[in-house]
Amino acid sequence: MTAAVEAASPAVPALGATAPDFELANQYGEPVRLSSFRGQNVALVFYPFAFSGICTGELCEIRDNLGMFENSNAVVLGVSVDSKYSLRAYAAQEGYNFDLLADFWPHGAVATAYGVFDAGSGMAKRATFIIDSQGKVRYTVVNPRGQARDFNEYRTALADLKQA
Repeated sequence: MTAAVEAASPAVPALGATAPDFELANQYGEPVRLSSFRGQNVALVFYPFAFSGICTGELCEIRDNLGMFENSNAVVLGVSVDSKYSLRAYAAQEGYNFDLLADFWPHGAVATAYGVFDAGSGMAKRATFIIDSQGKVRYTVVNPRGQARDFNEYRTALADLKQA
């Protein structure tokens, strides 16, 4: 990626900003629109690729602690550049009971809108946005390649939503 392209890429949405709206197909091909979750909190979890080691570990931790999100009136939406077909097989294999969204085409458009698309490798960066019931970004983390997110940060971010 050239410096000119990097400079033109959108920045990560600021805390308190309205989260960019989007519609993507889930693993079953059903359309999922972010704005349809107004009134609920959303954990928007970008991950590089289905079936990869760190991504699987992180999403399994979410799967195993889904009640923590539900207790905070939060829905989990996983997003990667994989196709809906890959995501369906991945969700079935791992027992994910939350939507995995295909940012497949235009390739990485939603990750780009959130400032987390790595055009050099063609994947989303490992990033999470906690979006409140009004559609505002309340928490953001973007981890370097190869570094898993700290699950305890989800607990803190979700607890902060309850206190707001």
